[in-house]
Amino acid sequence: MIYLRNVSLSFLERKVFENINWTIHPHGRIGLVGDNGTGKTTLFRAILGKVHPDSGTIELSGKRQKSIGYLPQDLVELEPVNLIAFLKNKSGIAQLEESIKVLEHHMAEVKPNSAEYSKLTKEYSDNLAQFHAQDGYAFEAKAKQVLKGFGFQEDDFTKNCAEFSGGWKMRILLASILLARPQIMLLDEPTNHLDTESMEWLESYLKDYPGTIIAISHDRFFLDKIVTQIAELAFCRISIFKGNYSYYLNEKERRLAALKKEQELQKAQIKKIEEFVERFRYKATKASQVQSRVKMLEKFASINLEAKAKAIKIKFPEGKKSAKEVVKVSALSHSYGSNNVLQDINFTLFRGDKAAFVGLNGSGKSTLSRLISLSEMPTTGSVLYGNDVNMAFFSQESSENLSYHRTVWEEVNTVTAKANDQEKRNLLGAFLFSGDDIFKPVSVLSGGEKSRLALLKILLLDTNFLILDEPTNHLDMKTKDIFQEALINYHGTLAIVSHDRYFLDQLVNKVFELHDGQIHEYQGNYSYFIEKRSQAALPQKENVKTSEQNAKETVFKTKDQKRQEAEERNKLAKMKNACKKELTVTEQKIELLEAKKNQHETALCDPQIHKDSAKVITINKELKEISKELESFYNHWTELNSKLEELNTTTCL
Repeated sequence: MIYLRNVSLSFLERKVFENINWTIHPHGRIGLVGDNGTGKTTLFRAILGKVHPDSGTIELSGKRQKSIGYLPQDLVELEPVNLIAFLKNKSGIAQLEESIKVLEHHMAEVKPNSAEYSKLTKEYSDNLAQFHAQDGYAFEAKAKQVLKGFGFQEDDFTKNCAEFSGGWKMRILLASILLARPQIMLLDEPTNHLDTESMEWLESYLKDYPGTIIAISHDRFFLDKIVTQIAELAFCRISIFKGNYSYYLNEKERRLAALKKEQELQKAQIKKIEEFVERFRYKATKASQVQSRVKMLEKFASINLEAKAKAIKIKFPEGKKSAKEVVKVSALSHSYGSNNVLQDINFTLFRGDKAAFVGLNGSGKSTLSRLISLSEMPTTGSVLYGNDVNMAFFSQESSENLSYHRTVWEEVNTVTAKANDQEKRNLLGAFLFSGDDIFKPVSVLSGGEKSRLALLKILLLDTNFLILDEPTNHLDMKTKDIFQEALINYHGTLAIVSHDRYFLDQLVNKVFELHDGQIHEYQGNYSYFIEKRSQAALPQKENVKTSEQNAKETVFKTKDQKRQEAEERNKLAKMKNACKKELTVTEQKIELLEAKKNQHETALCDPQIHKDSAKVITINKELKEISKELESFYNHWTELNSKLEELNTTTCL
């Protein structure tokens, strides 16, 4: 349990929390939401004890036994060590291994039955029990499984952590948290540096996590799949909604409507009482009744509705109509040294298309964006624009083209635009530049603010073809909704790279998946693409013949064909039987090894065994060998199952 009691916090004159009361129950799945700047990250830091409230308390029940895994939003630097070694260090496995080795060495040097030996054996037993509880022998196999889920390749496992880019370092840190399996996870934007496949893997992994999860996220799909409660931080207070993010949006509207109705009823009641008081104020016979109603008025608790921000709409300038064929990509290939990123790609974007480029990190999405924007020339092939195409390109590097000596307002006014000053100010407000923020020098802006400013300038341009590479990375949900609506109503053509599944789902009508240097086109939105991709992973039903079709075909088969098919069936049957036999043998060996492992683990818990240090060391060594052998048989069992599945599928065709 985490208890927040009357927590208040201010930074200078700005209130962040005011008398927050919140109880977080064990095994909770909570999404912490709120506008940018409301204090969500600060609340995490307060729970961690890194920020101390001005008043009130934050308590963790059984704090000494509680482990907390914290994923910050900001990029981190990691120790310059081997990737697997880093994960072992972070999970505590490396320390336990070292401690067990040191204790084994000391135990070999100390006389049995001595007080020191008893102390060492107890410590050794405790360390060993903890090592087994954390499944230390299987740790490396589990670590590789998690790393593969996040898109790491086999040759990455031996790399130094310092060699990875910022986004991959965040993945490594997230992997270390998952492997440590803390009782509480505080995740600040966990999907920010993940591609869609890694997000889906993370969601499936977290579903089985037994501890408490509190996640700050702008990813609606993630919140809808993972959380069962939303905590909204707004106006320095916490409001709790039991349900996922979609439920929260509906429930918030319902609560607001109910509050409005209550406010109207209260106003009518107050007006009626005030009329009575005014009418009989000076009548002595009604004095006690008037006084009673005055006291009644004083008791009314004022119902204050949260000031709803004025709905801001942004609109792209109406650009000139382009040719029907906006951009044609022909036989396009691109390499960086020996790394072939794209190979012989062909596709066309037509006027009005809203297309998404999706795929794993490193599949070439950003490279393709640069190539079709003509920012980079392909190794081979061509990118041809149609007549009257007026293109604008946004990438994460666009912020580098801002003039740092100007203010935000001056930078916005460098764009020749049809928008007037008020429309520009509205746009700045929508992109989180409010009040005096517009007079800040560009040089003092954060990376996210610079990125938003660069994107905002593109919205003012007169275009009919937009290429956007991760435009939503630094936008909160409100700004994303406003931006999404503007893109939906955009009359031009759009090519977008984004990992925000909800954003894409509502926006695009075409998806291009990049995989192994190739491109695959899907005519539909993101949900349609996911559905089709899932179907492609299953055996193709259209290839399965019905018994009626088989019967018809049999009529026209020659004796040789029938004999050949019978031989094939016999061959398949033999292969299946051999595979089943091997599977049975493998399962028997696994059963024996698991029984041996259990015996050794039980022996290590026996105090009598610990009196003989040599025996303890022998058992521990044997246990390591058994665990390695088991892992090998587990892998073989998986391979045999896959092979049998393939043979069964082949038999059905």
